[in-house]
Amino acid sequence: MKKILIWAIPAAIIFAGCKKLDQAPQDTGTKEAVFGNEKGLEHYANSFYKLLPNASDAHKGDAMSDYAARSQAPDFLIEGAFGPRQSNGWDWNGLRNINYFLENNNNPKVPAGVRLQYTALARFFRAYFYYNKVKRFGDVPWINKTYKVDDPDLYKGRDKRSLVMDSVLADLNFACTYITKTTDNSRSLITKYVALGFKSRVCLYEGTYRKYHDEAGLAASSAQWLQEAVSAADKVMKEGGFALNTAGGDLAYRNLFISTGPVATEVMLASVVDANLAVYNDANWWWTSATYGSRISFTRTFVNTYLNIDGTPFTSTAGYQTMPFKDEVKNRDKRLQQTIRMGDYKRINGGTPEAAPPIFSYTYTGYQPIKWVLDDTRYDGGGQNINSISLMRYAEVLLNYAEAKAELGSFTDTDWAKTIGELRRRAGITGGLTSKPVVADAYMQSNYFPEIADASLLEIRRERGIELALEGLRFDDVVRWKKGELMTKVWNGFYVPALDVLMDLNEDNKPDVCFYQVMPANPVKGVTYINVAPTLNGGPNPQRLSNGTSGELTWLTGTTRVFKDKNYLYPIPETDRLLNPKLGQNPGW
Repeated sequence: MKKILIWAIPAAIIFAGCKKLDQAPQDTGTKEAVFGNEKGLEHYANSFYKLLPNASDAHKGDAMSDYAARSQAPDFLIEGAFGPRQSNGWDWNGLRNINYFLENNNNPKVPAGVRLQYTALARFFRAYFYYNKVKRFGDVPWINKTYKVDDPDLYKGRDKRSLVMDSVLADLNFACTYITKTTDNSRSLITKYVALGFKSRVCLYEGTYRKYHDEAGLAASSAQWLQEAVSAADKVMKEGGFALNTAGGDLAYRNLFISTGPVATEVMLASVVDANLAVYNDANWWWTSATYGSRISFTRTFVNTYLNIDGTPFTSTAGYQTMPFKDEVKNRDKRLQQTIRMGDYKRINGGTPEAAPPIFSYTYTGYQPIKWVLDDTRYDGGGQNINSISLMRYAEVLLNYAEAKAELGSFTDTDWAKTIGELRRRAGITGGLTSKPVVADAYMQSNYFPEIADASLLEIRRERGIELALEGLRFDDVVRWKKGELMTKVWNGFYVPALDVLMDLNEDNKPDVCFYQVMPANPVKGVTYINVAPTLNGGPNPQRLSNGTSGELTWLTGTTRVFKDKNYLYPIPETDRLLNPKLGQNPGW
């Protein structure tokens, strides 16, 4: 509806101003209709929301991440498969729309306070636009005016990251100061606290990026950005009125991702569905299709990071390396059972709940996500989902606060209790909720962060990965931490004790899957048989067991994924460089 109004109004204005088809429309008439009254400003400002991801894009945000095995390795990680000719994202239309508004929102017929509100909103979206551009390309041109077709600056070079990000921070500070709207029941609009939450995200990203990359000597300014992240998050925590959702008991976490309306207690901003307007998303189709989606599956290395319910590391459990699926998922952080198919998970088929163990038509590792999936199978075929997709949650603000303080060296037991402790309490974890750890976890160090000795920071990074899994922030985290090598880790799955063993994954006394190298003569009805022989159809088999006839299930071990320093930024698209050679190219591309 908003999009229709957005484009219908300018069209109506243009045609109203044309007495003849060959007569040019008058700028003054157009501007007066839009900028001469508050309703015109409101309609124009609605167009800024097109910059936010829609629901069908948002739930796929972690399709390229270190913990996600998928049907094919991304071209971005394959040597020679990705370069300037394949790159995209150098699109500036949204920015021109914002700058035009900022230049023309000066009509004295509209009260100054009203104009200030919409200017603040426009500057929020300009910051949003540029943050995404800098994450992707690094140095980009800073443009704060509406270019004419003959403006020589159309062909200027790129500005330094520091200049652009300082400008982003200025825009965010302006937005956080002058957006006075503090509540929005729909959770679809930008409020003061959404702006502050976003500022905490941006400043944590930039502060840690500068600290760990130290490009052009920017590490010296990292602490300033981290302190800005702390301050913004602290303001949300103290004034925003948000809290972690606890309604729903053991499903309190998952309800955040399958509810029709955003869970207003915790969700700060969402892409909202509306059946009355036929606005849906395609989450079930994408996450439960063997062909439409990427068949995203968690790796075992990541699943191992979920703690035991008593707060101890699962990887401190004797024999965890060879523990079968049905046992390894028991007595764990309750977010695990709300994130993957396990235990007594059921789906509704024709109104009847049915046992739903992992299905190997959809998963390569056995750890099949359910986070965004509605339980009723009738939503599986097409874009029919009625769950709103969160774009920002209060949980992220807590994590931003905790990480920024830990990076600054000022993280206390009190900070731990009100951030990580509260998140784990909601997850059913009973131990270690009130004071920060003092011993670094060996598994987290050896598999993820060998360079990190701070026990608290390791746990904050563990918590961030688990709490925000599949919410579109993981690749950004890998980049800002300068941990690109994580993108090349083996895509491993659950442990298979031997070939030709019928495995009951959900303990309903019905075997679900069997791994073989020679197909049994008498296969059991209802069992999925997976060929893990070294070769398949005359070539290497992409799915095998790590020890040949037993071990962790592995996927695409024959495909070499590569992450070099150049991969921390995308290349400038070739077509844009041909139009403007002054743009140059990012290193390595």
